[in-house]
Amino acid sequence: MRSGLRPSSLAASLIGLLIILFLASFADAGRLARQRAGEQATRGELAAKLRLTDLALFTEARYTRHLSLADLHSAAQDHPLSLEHFPSGSLMPPPAHLRNHAPLDRQTTLPD
Repeated sequence: MRSGLRPSSLAASLIGLLIILFLASFADAGRLARQRAGEQATRGELAAKLRLTDLALFTEARYTRHLSLADLHSAAQDHPLSLEHFPSGSLMPPPAHLRNHAPLDRQTTLPD
C-alpha cells in the first residue's frame, strides 16, 4: 500500500486553505478600515475644501469616467439601439438620479 494523501484530499485541503485566506482578507480589510477612519474623514474634508470632482473610476467612455456628470443618453451616443462597446459600461450602472425618467416630461416647458 502507498502512504500519503490522495490527490482529492490534497485538493480539498488546498481549497479549504484558500477559503480561510479569503475570509481572512475581509477581516484584515475591516481592521484597516477602522484604523484609517480618521484619515478618510480628513481626506474628505480636504476634497470638500478644494472642491474636487468625483473619482475617475474608468478611463474609457465619458459616461463611465465621471458618473455624476453623465447625461441620460450618453450611452446611446452612436445610435439608440447600439450595443455597449465599452466593458466598463456593463460594470457600472448609471446613478439613481439618472435612472428615474418619469418626471422629465413633466418638468419641461414648451418653447415660445
